[in-house]
This record gives sequence, structure tokens and C-alpha cells, in this order.
Amino acid sequence: MSLPLPLPPPPFRPPPLRIGTRASPLALWQARHFMALISGFCPLLRIGAVFEECALSTSGDQIQDRRLADIGGKGLFAKELHEALLDRRVDLVVHSLKDLETELPPGIVLACALKREDARDALILGPACGRPDGAGGDPADPWHLIPRGAVVGTASSRRQGQLLHARPDLRVQMLRGNVQTRLARVRAGGDPAASLLALAGLRRLGLEAEAGLVLDPEVMVPAAGQGIVAVTVRAEDEELRALLAAIEDPEALAVATAERALLAALDGSCRTPIGGHARLLPDGGLRLTGLVARPDGSFLLRRVAEGRAADAAAIGRSLGAALRRDSPIDLFG
Repeated sequence: MSLPLPLPPPPFRPPPLRIGTRASPLALWQARHFMALISGFCPLLRIGAVFEECALSTSGDQIQDRRLADIGGKGLFAKELHEALLDRRVDLVVHSLKDLETELPPGIVLACALKREDARDALILGPACGRPDGAGGDPADPWHLIPRGAVVGTASSRRQGQLLHARPDLRVQMLRGNVQTRLARVRAGGDPAASLLALAGLRRLGLEAEAGLVLDPEVMVPAAGQGIVAVTVRAEDEELRALLAAIEDPEALAVATAERALLAALDGSCRTPIGGHARLLPDGGLRLTGLVARPDGSFLLRRVAEGRAADAAAIGRSLGAALRRDSPIDLFG
């Protein structure tokens, strides 16, 4: 009498890859975009790996009645997420690169940068504003669409400094919240009459039609890292870092390296308006625009540097040093 054959062992299913993200609609879009992208590269998927979305509320999201500069800077958007990463409650974190502090916490590294969406800012125009296709004004000057003396809503010192430098007659009112909240405030009429948002966020949420006008990056220098989705992991997780390297976009890596090196060299406080925008040139070179200003617009310095894309970090450091050298010392106090 033959004995029954033993049952085969169940197929191995690795634990889910836990992905940390903020809970805002845009942050969730970014996390899900990352999950879709890595699904095409992750070899674990062939043996049943799954993802687990871990949405966390951060201090930057919870405190809406004060400027980020007054409560600890933009790093508040990543603080709780990185604590979860170090505590091993999540395996990686998906961010907007512009929200990451220049120096990451010990034990955490930037593992990859995904293909950049359009880095430009968009001007959001309320009912009291002109329209780009209307009569009058200079079409090359986007600011003529905002009525004289109007209130513009933003919580960004970078946008505020550049706006007031071009239009000192305008007033700036703090406007925070997710993209939909800020759009609703402007649509309602009254104050603020206009606002500024990243075009990348509008596109990702299917709201590009809300952009009254897209601003040239030489007119409104974007934030360093704007439009780039980035992923951080624990430095010790070498296998995960190798996996993420497979989906890194080389162009995004080059421009992000230049822009973040510029930030590091300037080492401005979170109250210092700083802009940085790099792009690759047809000949393989890299062009970096850097900007520093005062929040009230009374000082603004914009410089450009070019070099080989392979030297992105050096270009950023050099331009940052030049901007710092030629700016009032009080900007960096």
C-alpha cells in the first residue's frame, strides 16, 4: 500500500512593502503613481509581493493657521514619515522632493527621483483678475492680470519675494491647505484675488485647467525639486536601494542634484526666499538658475550657471556660493 504523497509547501509570499505617504490627495496620487511604476520593475511581484499604503498625517498638514517658517520649516511634512521609517513601521516613503529638508535625518537616504513633471508655477486667477486672452496690458508680463493693490494668497516666501519684487503694490496673505482648498478660496472671489500653485500638482490631480497662466521659470524661479517625486529609505536597506535604482530617472537625478547642492550651499533659513531650477541642454550640459530674495521683495538676486551634467553637484555648490557671497548677510542669519 502506497503512502499518500506529501502536499507541496504553500508558495512563498514575501511581506507587503509598506509605503509611507502624507494623506493629502496629491500625496496619495504620488504614492500610487510610484506603486504603479515600481510594479513594472519589482521582481518580487512575480512571486506575489503586494504593497501596503500607509497614509500618515504630518505636523505640516495639521497646523494650517501659521506659516511653515514659524513652526519648523518644510521638514515638518517629512518628520513623522521619517520617524515611521526609522521605527520600521514603513519600508520607504514617497515625497514631493521640494518638501524634503536639505539634510536628511541620520540613517535615511534619498533612494531615487522619478521623472520630473513640469516644474513651473501657475498663476491662479480669481474673478477680479484679468485673463491672458483679454485686451490691455503687456502679454509678456503675467503680473498685469492682477489688479493694483490686490491680495495674493500664498504661504511660500519664495513666491512672495519674487511677486513683491515685481509688484510692490500687491499685498500677500497667508494661504495654506491642500490644492483643492486653495483653489476654492480663490474661486470664491474677495480675498485673496489670486494665488500661485505648482503646475505639477495641478496636472497630477487633473486640475490643469485651473491655471490662469503658467509662469516662465525665469520670471518665477521654482522651488528646488519642484515637480519631482522622490523616495527615501533606511540607509541600511541595500536590497531596496538597489531595486529603487532601477526606476530612477537620470535626468531627474541630475537636476535634483544641482538644485539640492544649491540649497545646501546657501544654507538659508526657512524664511529665506530661495529658488532653484535646473534643466538639461541639448548638448548634454546642465543650466541652473538660482535666486535669493527678501520676503518683502526689496532685494532679489538671480544668477545662472552652466556646465556638464556630470558636474551637477559642483555647479550647484558654486552658484550657491556666488549667490551667498553677493547677497546681504542678514538673509542667512
